[in-house]
Amino acid sequence: MANAIECFNLTKRFPGCVALNEVSLAIPKGQIIGLLGPNGSGKTTLIKIVNGLLTPTAGEILVEGKHPGVETKKAVSYLPERSYLNDWMSVNEMINFFGDFYSDFNKAKAYDMLQRLNINPKDRLKTMSKGTKEKVQLILVMSREAELYVLDEPIGGVDPAARDYILDTIISNYSENAAMLISTHLITDVEKILDGVVFIDRGSIVLSATVDEIREKENKSVDALFREVFKC
Repeated sequence: MANAIECFNLTKRFPGCVALNEVSLAIPKGQIIGLLGPNGSGKTTLIKIVNGLLTPTAGEILVEGKHPGVETKKAVSYLPERSYLNDWMSVNEMINFFGDFYSDFNKAKAYDMLQRLNINPKDRLKTMSKGTKEKVQLILVMSREAELYVLDEPIGGVDPAARDYILDTIISNYSENAAMLISTHLITDVEKILDGVVFIDRGSIVLSATVDEIREKENKSVDALFREVFKC
């Protein structure tokens, strides 16, 4: 099966900082991959390049076989770490907006997830708690029939009681022909849905392996190996 993301010596420099240092990486379709690393490791920079929000300084990246641009944005469903939704809009208005903007948006799926999480589609975002806002944003992202889902801290602000449901939502609402890249600090919570992981530190790939390889070769969980590698 083809790769959803391919990086070849991908480098991104900012003044006084190398955010990504000759990263070569492949994210296969049909898998959920965890992008894991400490703060400032380069995770968000890589995610922004995948989504065409930053351009590389050197090297090459292909998303669904193309350089990031208008065509790849049609194939990628992106959940940023910070909300970009307008507080004055109701959930209904946001669903209609996404439905008009993305041809692959499934309104029925969105309303089903809202009902399961007891979120009133008539409510406006400004009346909601931070956790509920994040649930709404995740629902909008997961209601697309995308080829690649990129989630930056999808459960960071969600209460523990809702995390299992949200992770189940992630699993049940993405196609097996799609790929998913999840960046998170909550490794223990997310580990159970991951097929593979990429450890990144100071802009360089430290490790890329399947979860099964880590458990068989290292006899450790992903969280335990992460703590060992990064001494945390």
